[in-house]
Amino acid sequence: MHEPSATPIRIDFVSDVVCPWCAIGLASLEEAIARVGDAVAVELHVQPFELNPAMAPEGEPIDEHLGRKYGLSPVQLEQNRARLRERGAEVGIDFAARSRIVNTFDAHRLLHWAGSEGRQLDLKRALMRAYFTDGEDVSDVATLARIAATCGLPEADAAAILASGAFTDEVRADEQAYLRAGINSVPAIIFERQYLVSGGQPVEVFENVLRQVAARREAGIDPAK
Repeated sequence: MHEPSATPIRIDFVSDVVCPWCAIGLASLEEAIARVGDAVAVELHVQPFELNPAMAPEGEPIDEHLGRKYGLSPVQLEQNRARLRERGAEVGIDFAARSRIVNTFDAHRLLHWAGSEGRQLDLKRALMRAYFTDGEDVSDVATLARIAATCGLPEADAAAILASGAFTDEVRADEQAYLRAGINSVPAIIFERQYLVSGGQPVEVFENVLRQVAARREAGIDPAK
């Protein structure tokens, strides 16, 4: 068995909280990381992306939004949902009915703070579960603070951050950096700041990429080549 490199493979998971394929992609990626186990050390970072940065704080009905944005009929919307439920079930996600899509900027501010507290992945999972499975409003500040508390973060601190403009500049800067890099759809999964995998791929795809990146590093191959 090969010993893992002392330096973990960096993975930047660029995504939005209300993106169903992002939820599938994160679950698949984490399963792939579990499969490679101790053979590959990994450092996973959650990065912000807003599918709808101009979304009003109160959001809008999801069918109306998706129909207008993607030109989908009610039949097509239901076909897409059936596919999502099937793919979600494969990685342990229960996609329940959702009536609204909401603004996610405050959620991204909270995730930025959670990163400094070592709770970012816990909060990301909890936010996605709250939205996709429990049907909660992840734009509501009281809901966000409560969800943060379930992840071991101080609820009062979360509420104070949400009531202020804390981390606004940092999140905006991160979002703009990924847009400038050409990221215009999510999930976008970037390995070692060099290799891009797009979409909610199957577990096997992420596992293969992890093993290939680790093998290139072990062979001393420059990841830029």
